[in-house]
Amino acid sequence: MKFLGNSLHIANSGKLIARATKTPNAGGIVFDSNNNKIGKVNYVFGPTKNPYVSIRLFKSANIKRIKKNYGEKLFVSRPKQKKSKRRGRRPRNKN
Repeated sequence: MKFLGNSLHIANSGKLIARATKTPNAGGIVFDSNNNKIGKVNYVFGPTKNPYVSIRLFKSANIKRIKKNYGEKLFVSRPKQKKSKRRGRRPRNKN
């Protein structure tokens, strides 16, 4: 896990807005300082050096605790890689 940044507020859309120190990968899982899963990186916007991150919260996330601890340190892990589909020609059937 890598340090993502600090939480700022919850937007009207219900997404958590955070200020990041580096640009994270979209789809990364976000954790709080207690290693609880909060959500996924949904959208990255703003300046490239210190971007803002929109985090789609999981239903299991405790929103009251998140609202109470604005400015909390957040961490991000890499998203799971999907298996790539094989490209190219199919092998011929040998009869």
